[in-house]
Amino acid sequence: MKKLSLLIAVLFVAVGLFAKTTTIYHTSDTHGFYYPRNGEGGFAALANVLKHGQQPYLLLDSGDFSNGTVEAKRSKGIKSAQIMNKAGYNATTIGNHEFDFKDAGVEPILKALNFPVLAANFLDTKSNQYPPNVKPYKIFDVDGVKVAVIGLANATPTNATKKYKFKNPIKTLRKILPEVEAQHPNIVAVIVHDSLQDDKHGTKPYVEEIAKKFGGRVHLVFGGHAHKIIQNETINGVLFTESGCHTDNVSKVTVVTDDATGKFVSASSELIALTVAKVGIDKEVAAYADSLKESGMDEVFGVASEDITMDPVVAGHIDGPLNDWIADLGRAYTGTQIFAHNNGGTRVDIKQGPITKRDTVDMHPFENKIVRMTVNGKFLKFLVKKSLLPRSLYTYSGMTITYRNHKGKVKDLQIFVDGKPVQDKELYTLGTNDYIAFGGSEGWPFKRIKDSEKQQVGTGNVRSILEDGIRAQSPLKPIATGRIIEYK
Repeated sequence: MKKLSLLIAVLFVAVGLFAKTTTIYHTSDTHGFYYPRNGEGGFAALANVLKHGQQPYLLLDSGDFSNGTVEAKRSKGIKSAQIMNKAGYNATTIGNHEFDFKDAGVEPILKALNFPVLAANFLDTKSNQYPPNVKPYKIFDVDGVKVAVIGLANATPTNATKKYKFKNPIKTLRKILPEVEAQHPNIVAVIVHDSLQDDKHGTKPYVEEIAKKFGGRVHLVFGGHAHKIIQNETINGVLFTESGCHTDNVSKVTVVTDDATGKFVSASSELIALTVAKVGIDKEVAAYADSLKESGMDEVFGVASEDITMDPVVAGHIDGPLNDWIADLGRAYTGTQIFAHNNGGTRVDIKQGPITKRDTVDMHPFENKIVRMTVNGKFLKFLVKKSLLPRSLYTYSGMTITYRNHKGKVKDLQIFVDGKPVQDKELYTLGTNDYIAFGGSEGWPFKRIKDSEKQQVGTGNVRSILEDGIRAQSPLKPIATGRIIEYK
């Protein structure tokens, strides 16, 4: 028995002698969150993890870095590029929010990055060529291991584009892989701004198809967009990794290759929470981040007596207290019977304690104006039914909903306005933000309503309404939920 144990130990040592490990770090959807919030996250913490980890390494990102905080918004994404340069990223791809500043804002962001933007399916419409600093892929040498990284851009930009076009990601990958393979990489990775499990956007993405069609040729897929955390999910031999959002975490992927043949052996991932007290900060990066701060954003103008979360807090209640509160503010502002607030527009919770302007920009970084319109009950039923599953896309003020989830389908749907069941032919006044009203993202049902029937209300935007609400109602407390109830 002792001889057998010794033999097994020797075999393990032998395997180890012929194996080489390569480290790849990954982030996504950083959205301009340069600084820690409540002791969590930020680029200085990320940099310290990298500094004290295995050297050398690759640092990759899956896009949506350009907008989401006041620094990112006011610089039109340039400060985000600058801090990513400082952190030492090797590559990123293009997310939908890289278009927040419209076509005119895209090229300055691309040019500001000191590392390549990998997006094989992203072309200039006129030239049919890749835009400046955009490449389909790049092969990196990481301590003698050749790592090919192919990028695929998200094809649903936040603002419609005429200057750029997107090709089918799977067809593009099929076309580009032979060119990559001809250079004999040891590891093939794909960075995408799409998710393996996208219930946030109510879409079925193509990401899993990468494993089904290219397993054995592609080894790693790094995703994003849905703000999910996915670790050690392997499909058809392909490791899928997603790292959450807002620079709260970084994924560390360890890849084993055969030292003799150079062939891929295995890969595993580990999520590292960027808790400042645990991982520390890089002082140089922290000082650089501080130099990017916009003035006047940290003045306190309200207080929350406890945490107010956008997520549901009661079993069976699909609505969360923060989104309910925002919807109520919107309805009061518009004077409509109903206000529809898109949950995806709320980016972070309100934390217990002082509230600053920075907090409100972090919560809603967009410049959405407020719109009202008149719709019939048939439209309301269509809107609600299409937006409940697999994840509720809206919260409503002035309207309550009950339903059953039967095998992923909405059953026994009941909708009430002012305590009365919605009637198909009855007319109702409805408010929402202009991005949703004119059909952006999950607002596609509103394309059924003529644009000429949508009227802007006042000059305020969602964020100014939030700030007025905080001033008027401080100290804030969570309000009761139960506007959308799912029965078993």
